[in-house]
Amino acid sequence: MASDGSVYVSDTGNNRIQKFTSEGVFVSKWGTWGTGDGEFAETYSVAVAADGSIYVIESGNNRIQRFTSEGVFVSKWGTEGSGDGQFDAPWGVAVASDGSVYVSDESNHRIQRFTTAGVFVSKWGTNGTGDGEFRWPRGIAVASDGSVYVADTENHRIQKFTSEGVFVSQWGTNGAGDGKFQWPTGVAVASDGSVYASSYNGIQRLTSEGVFISKWGTYGTGDGQFTWPKGVAVASDGSVYVADFPNNRIQKFLVGQ
Repeated sequence: MASDGSVYVSDTGNNRIQKFTSEGVFVSKWGTWGTGDGEFAETYSVAVAADGSIYVIESGNNRIQRFTSEGVFVSKWGTEGSGDGQFDAPWGVAVASDGSVYVSDESNHRIQRFTTAGVFVSKWGTNGTGDGEFRWPRGIAVASDGSVYVADTENHRIQKFTSEGVFVSQWGTNGAGDGKFQWPTGVAVASDGSVYASSYNGIQRLTSEGVFISKWGTYGTGDGQFTWPKGVAVASDGSVYVADFPNNRIQKFLVGQ
């Protein structure tokens, strides 16, 4: 979500990014399959910085590309591996208010932090189930206070960290009940601090401390139904956008504050 309400969607199977208005009217698109500048292989996630820059995660090319809001290529970084600044099937990307770029490096079971220009800053996480450990982390989001939230997918939970990667808390277990998750893949933070998490069993809204507030969604293809929603984003007006992956669509919801 951009500050002007524009919605950017990572169209994974088509190896491109599409831009829409807040009401879903098509604006533009860019990208084709490949390894060159402005080309993509498995565009899993997209994030918008305060200056309008667009960051795109490419799991297939193990890199990040940066574009203008109109899709003009700016820069790229990352190669396959486990070293600093390298990736193994990266999934999620989020940009903090200070321009820091956070990436969930899925198969390396860690989070990496970079400057706006892609210079490596820090990393945290190893494969495991303990505090600050991950099993295939996917979605990632940064709150206005700098807190970093990670969808720890195979551990069926959300973990919260400081901007420096210091563990704060975690919540969630495998299940379909309130505050439980089944393979959470998306996480987003609203301006009021509410945390939205998308998982196989729908969308849940929680406080910044992980206290359950509400949930919605059942399995299906109708309005308000999902067949495993993958991504979630929140606009400045509180509208919630959900990437309903197997249904090949975006759904928009109005959530009471």
